[in-house]
Amino acid sequence: MGVFKLITAPIRSIVRFPLFQLAVVVALILLLQAADDNSAFGQIFNGLDKLVDLTVRSLSAVFNVKSFTKSWLTSGFMIAYVYLACLLILSLLRVTIRVAVDLVGRTNAFWLRNAIARERGIEAYRAWVPFERIRPANVPQEKWEETFAWPANNKPPYLPLWQRTVRGVIGYVLVVPVAAVALQVFTPFPVLAWLSELTKMLFDRN
Repeated sequence: MGVFKLITAPIRSIVRFPLFQLAVVVALILLLQAADDNSAFGQIFNGLDKLVDLTVRSLSAVFNVKSFTKSWLTSGFMIAYVYLACLLILSLLRVTIRVAVDLVGRTNAFWLRNAIARERGIEAYRAWVPFERIRPANVPQEKWEETFAWPANNKPPYLPLWQRTVRGVIGYVLVVPVAAVALQVFTPFPVLAWLSELTKMLFDRN
């Protein structure tokens, strides 16, 4: 496992480079565009094209979009949607691989349990060292870990996913109006007017 990570480290560094990711996304868009309309790739591109067109037309209803801006918006939204789709696919693939590795380690399939446990133990130790550095000398290690890292009831020391999601949504709801007001006051962009037009358009459709 360690040797595999060492060998693939240069490849992973290239894959994480933003310009490489942009090139891959553009290549995927060109591949989808060149596909036959009756094929699966062609159907995917047609759906993507309709989604991008709908997004640009929605923005055109909020503020004036001319030909130059429209071309940039079309390209930008197409790249953004494909990039988000790739991120979603990679996230699902990562979760699937992790579940498969967990299953292999739990059942000791292919006798890989020790190798998987060793790699995860190294990762856990590296994450634990900075946590241990700030432990006061008068606090026992067991008490320190029980309080902040590994509670006695075996429950994680962080909120459940749904609570973290609600907190994140509330944070965005509070931040977006403040950012809109700041842009309205300190920049020439009438953000509040745009949001008002967008709200009216959404309510009119409903």
